[in-house]
Amino acid sequence: MTNKKRCFWCNLDNELYVKYHDEEWCQPNHDEQYLFEMLILESFQAGLSWETILNRRENFRKAFDNFDVNKVSNYDEEKVEQLINDPGIIRHKLKITSAINNAKVFLEIQEEYGTFYEYIKTFTDDKIIYENDKTTSTLSENLSKDLKKRGMKFVGPTIMYSYLQAIGCINSHDNDCFLYKK
Repeated sequence: MTNKKRCFWCNLDNELYVKYHDEEWCQPNHDEQYLFEMLILESFQAGLSWETILNRRENFRKAFDNFDVNKVSNYDEEKVEQLINDPGIIRHKLKITSAINNAKVFLEIQEEYGTFYEYIKTFTDDKIIYENDKTTSTLSENLSKDLKKRGMKFVGPTIMYSYLQAIGCINSHDNDCFLYKK
């Protein structure tokens, strides 16, 4: 497993990270629950490393009802307090309340477009973009701007670029990575 060349950032000593790199990152995934999960996890990453979030992913799943968008959209102050006191996740009140807010907007987008992925396709034309060595792009800037206009928080251009990589709309494997494609 470790004899394959991987992207420079992949910590080979972290089995979770290697598995995420090899099996998820930049792999197209249009499952609505996955799209919501990645949106929440990427927003919690702001100011932190992805490895920090990934190491707590299972804790996030438990804390956020397996990323059930309907449940998260209905969280109340009591649930917010419970999350703030959960040592297994990132206990940042603004990120927690933003996750609840973003769940509501996610549902509104699903209502408008049928699925969140149909909404994403209005920006990507359902094409995979192959590029690396970037942290933002016109695509992520446009998506960020629209999501903010709709009321989402913690969805800046860099976070949205990471999100688009996570769900496979952007493929950014290093040129010498065994998963690199043009």
